[in-house]
Amino acid sequence: MGDDVTEFDQISTEDLREHAVELARRHWDLRFFWRILGLIPAAQAAAGNESASEASVAQLSGFLYEALSAETDPEVQEALRPVYVQYLLEHGQTPEDVGHGGDTAGRDQARGASRAPTDESGTEDGKTP
Repeated sequence: MGDDVTEFDQISTEDLREHAVELARRHWDLRFFWRILGLIPAAQAAAGNESASEASVAQLSGFLYEALSAETDPEVQEALRPVYVQYLLEHGQTPEDVGHGGDTAGRDQARGASRAPTDESGTEDGKTP
């Protein structure tokens, strides 16, 4: 892959993006699009635009919420149920937390829990503990 990568250095980022997006569309590669969506806030922060990074997270979560809300098929919602449960468990939520309207911030503070944002590694700063 080494020589191929250096050959890409001669191609503009815009051309690379357009070609990659078109290829992903043709292959129905949702994982590519999901990966890009997940990387946008970090890329904005790396470019020095923290406020845009925060806005992107809010906007992307809004898009996802809208997409999930538009899906009214109960069977589809039930198929997604294990994903919701796993995510809640991974983030220390209990059935009691969820059963009380979803507002866990006050209960977390009352329990003395820290809710600092984490990245995919599960650590606050992305570094291995």
